[in-house]
Amino acid sequence: VQLVESGGGLVQAGESLRLSCEASGRTFSTSVMGWFRQAPGKEREFVAAINRGGSSTVYADSVKGRFTISRDNTKNAMYLEMNSLKAEDTAVYYCAAEYRSSRYFPSQQQDEYDYWGQGTQVTVSS
Repeated sequence: VQLVESGGGLVQAGESLRLSCEASGRTFSTSVMGWFRQAPGKEREFVAAINRGGSSTVYADSVKGRFTISRDNTKNAMYLEMNSLKAEDTAVYYCAAEYRSSRYFPSQQQDEYDYWGQGTQVTVSS
């Protein structure tokens, strides 16, 4: 499985960005997908996740109401719409996939995700 993120960049506080994650190598519609991020000097943390069909999503409290995760199984792609960006959102953002579970609510646990992208940098200036 290959995951490739794109869409990162440098923006000012209050602006928006849309990240994309394109997947290949396995049937995308059978994957649970997640976004994680790692800020300089900090541990990687959960951001958002979405189940196979896109009917269930979960968010970290820090991004709830500002970020929206979605997926298009016809395009083998997942997205993260980020609005009202803050300086504390600055991080490398990673997409991740897991194919083991079929549960309705997607996992927030990093160790449950088997495949990871290389990351895309998001920098928010204040």
